Amino acid sequence: MKLSNSKNVSISKNKLINYLLSETHPVGSSKAKFFRKLGFNNSNVDILIESFTDIAQSNEIKESRKLPYGTNYVVNGIIDSPSGKKVKISTVWFVEKEEGNPRFITAYPL
Repeated sequence: MKLSNSKNVSISKNKLINYLLSETHPVGSSKAKFFRKLGFNNSNVDILIESFTDIAQSNEIKESRKLPYGTNYVVNGIIDSPSGKKVKISTVWFVEKEEGNPRFITAYPL
């Protein structure tokens, strides 16, 4: 099964810069090291947004977890990095019960 409403995914550029690519963020710093080694940075964050969007729209849901206000979905895929490497990534999306549009939560290497 694919992520419903995947054409309406929401990925905050601010979240990517201040969390996923932040080497000083208490939780995101380990992920930042991984993504920065692949050549991702604040100036090319749009490539990361496009890659995560493509994963959400093209791949099957691997796992889901119902929460009080909605559902988390895990969708895996492969991205092309600025360094030229192809890497397997797991992305996590949250869909609120009332909204229905997937919102990006996090990503990490597989």
